[in-house]
Amino acid sequence: MANSNRRLTKPKMAIAVIVLAAAGYAGYSYFSAAAPAADAGAGRTGRGGGANRPQPVSVAELKTADVPIWVSAVGTAVPRSLVTVHTRVDGELLSVHFREGQMVTQGQLLAEIDPRPYQVQLTQANGQLARDAAQLKNAEIDFERYRELWAKDSIAKQQVDTQEALVRQYRGTVEADQGQVDSAKLQLTYAHITAPISGRVGLRPVDAGNQVHASDATGIAVIAQLQPMTVVFAVPESYLPAINQRVAGGAEVAVEAWDREQKTRLASGRLLTTDNLIDTATGTIKMKAEFANKDSTLFPNQFVNTRLLLGVRKAALVVPGAAVLQGSRGAYVYVVDGESAVTSVPVTPGPVDGGVVAVEGKLQPGNRVVTDGADKLRDGAKVEVIAANAPTTTPASSDKTPGARGKRRPEEAPAAAAN
Repeated sequence: MANSNRRLTKPKMAIAVIVLAAAGYAGYSYFSAAAPAADAGAGRTGRGGGANRPQPVSVAELKTADVPIWVSAVGTAVPRSLVTVHTRVDGELLSVHFREGQMVTQGQLLAEIDPRPYQVQLTQANGQLARDAAQLKNAEIDFERYRELWAKDSIAKQQVDTQEALVRQYRGTVEADQGQVDSAKLQLTYAHITAPISGRVGLRPVDAGNQVHASDATGIAVIAQLQPMTVVFAVPESYLPAINQRVAGGAEVAVEAWDREQKTRLASGRLLTTDNLIDTATGTIKMKAEFANKDSTLFPNQFVNTRLLLGVRKAALVVPGAAVLQGSRGAYVYVVDGESAVTSVPVTPGPVDGGVVAVEGKLQPGNRVVTDGADKLRDGAKVEVIAANAPTTTPASSDKTPGARGKRRPEEAPAAAAN
């Protein structure tokens, strides 16, 4: 039995060896044929055997331009005047002559208080004045008569003096009565409530038919002056000397207000004044800017981003913001030479306006810098220019801010038009 098993096992082993040899030959042939194709593919993609193929990039040509220097800050829109209209007399609120949210003008009738009690007071005051005026007239006639009699030595001097004092007394009484009449007229005038300023009326706190009093805390209406509108914001104290220098020189300091997303310019105005104290807790100083706000784009207590024009850098070398990269040694750009090779050049970013950044470094106008495709570049690498984008000019007429291009772009203020 043992010999029989050995005779059966040897043929099976021979067959297994033949199958394994055939499989190994087939695998070798397959991978030998696939290797050239893989090398060719690597050459097309710039990897493997084709790693020296130029990297496609977009470039922009450096130019010179005047770049405004903006100081960015966060501000709040504040009405030029905010008035709570109170009644100055007590009584029933007969009628209300304004709608909530209505624009009113100075002197416009807003509400009426029941005037009848004050008309009665005026009538009484006029009656008292008329009575005392008649007594004064009679005393003056007697005084003239006594003077004539005294001149004829018909009466004593003491009687004349007494009558003269009585005339003066009646004159004082008439003046007091006239004051009562004027007071009653004034109270009657207060029954008609008018707008002290022009502006927008808020929500109505009280309706007609209610009793109102001069001591009420809520008042009849609240009016906010929208034109002009002011914006209060704070800037670092380091900017204060430059701002004061411009103000002292008579220059108008331009200020712009932008929306929360810093995409739309809401209004353009001017610096109105600065605070008289620096906040020691934050190292900032408050400033107030004024805006005409003719289209009412600024609303009371609205959050806005502000930009204050500190100055203009003349003939600055500008590059697109996407060209400025950040590395371990600071900011730099990739410059493309005449042989389509790139070199990193350190730069110092300056003012930002729109999509361009003013830079300082070993650069010249006309140099080409990489704006897209710099992820895999290194000094000396060959590139293939696939698009040439001229740097955006300083947006003197642009109200839009280009989107940020990643972390390589330096921090910048919101884009805006430099007026």
